[in-house]
Amino acid sequence: MAGSTGSSEPECTDSLKSFGSVVKVFRERAGLTQEELAPLVRFSPQTVASIEQGRRLAPPEFIERAEEVLDAFGVLQAAAEHLTRRRGLARWFRLWAALERQALSLCSYECRLIPGLLQTEAYARAVFHNFLPPLTDEQIEIKLVARMERQRLLYERPNTAFSFIVEEALFRRPLGGLDIMRLLIDHVLEVAELRNVEMLVMPLGQEEHAGLEGPIRLLETPDNKWYGYSEGQRNGQLLSGRRDISAVQMRYAKLRSQAPTPQDSVSLLKQIRGAL
Repeated sequence: MAGSTGSSEPECTDSLKSFGSVVKVFRERAGLTQEELAPLVRFSPQTVASIEQGRRLAPPEFIERAEEVLDAFGVLQAAAEHLTRRRGLARWFRLWAALERQALSLCSYECRLIPGLLQTEAYARAVFHNFLPPLTDEQIEIKLVARMERQRLLYERPNTAFSFIVEEALFRRPLGGLDIMRLLIDHVLEVAELRNVEMLVMPLGQEEHAGLEGPIRLLETPDNKWYGYSEGQRNGQLLSGRRDISAVQMRYAKLRSQAPTPQDSVSLLKQIRGAL
């Protein structure tokens, strides 16, 4: 992240903006203004405003005091660690990755690639080999480590409910070759057997479709606050406004009703696997 160690006023990046938006959400949840929060964390209102606007990297003292004052159950600490230390994740995605580790539920609809939490190492490697501009071998290995580490969530958080809706076309596209896709589908079928995982496959022949505006990510925090995440070609945006969340939740709920049942989705996956 540009300027994360050399200046108190680094370049305003998507990751800083996302971190600031979460601080703002927790502040408003506590019923505090910026002026009221400032003396509680022992920083000026101007500093609080700069952090919330993504114009300043939050000092460790601010994060520690805000965590306690706002009762943020570890989210701010985890988010700050991901912003400054985690390699292999895009800057704008690190805050979302931090929130994932605290989530009660995670929902993902994907129409471009198999979701990262479901990818095998071989499939992920094929994805990274297709990146443009091309990545170096070292960059690919760093990204692979980060992606495989994220997947531990599926097994380390048995009380988190995971829901995936994935387009059938993604399982039929032989990214990296047929052998890689066979192994990928075998892996997804294994994950689908977990009690806390709902795996839905959207058929190619579906005539009505609520996901035409692109991928969807939603999560619920331990205090039942919902966040969304919207990702573009070179950036990402954390969604926290009630209107935004309502729209994304509506689309995801409709997609769930349009997709086959988990049992029928597994049958479709086995059918695709047999045809490869």
